[in-house]
Amino acid sequence: MRILGGDRLATSVAVVGGLGRFGPAPGTLASLVTVPVGVALHALGGAVAVVAALACVVVVGWWSAERYGRMTGRHDAPEVVVDEVAGMLLPLAVAGSDVVLVVTAFGLFRLLDIAKPFPISWLDARIPGGLGVMADDLAAGAVALAGTLGVGALRDGWA
Repeated sequence: MRILGGDRLATSVAVVGGLGRFGPAPGTLASLVTVPVGVALHALGGAVAVVAALACVVVVGWWSAERYGRMTGRHDAPEVVVDEVAGMLLPLAVAGSDVVLVVTAFGLFRLLDIAKPFPISWLDARIPGGLGVMADDLAAGAVALAGTLGVGALRDGWA
């Protein structure tokens, strides 16, 4: 595999600067590293800042995952973790710095991303390319977002 110019950038983005090549659970590591980033973004600009970062990660992640997949001949290789960053940012948009909600967001996202219940598994199996790499993690993030909101509502007596 020859990596030049844009291929290097795509690789760096897809593996989040090499983070995806560390340890036995790179997706969990990338999700964990995303937590303080999401909390800091929320502190700086609220949910809007987290969603803006998420939009950037989705666009650049889609491109990098697509290009990395073409370069390596592998779809959704384990070292590609930009999708975990995107998925983790979704529930963090509502968690803020609330420890209970941050832990809930992280736990739910990892559980859903690993177990891949329907429809997450359907997206994972049926959408090709960079979009497919991103889609299942975004779906897991969306369900984790709903769960995080639910935990917050239950805790605050809205149920």
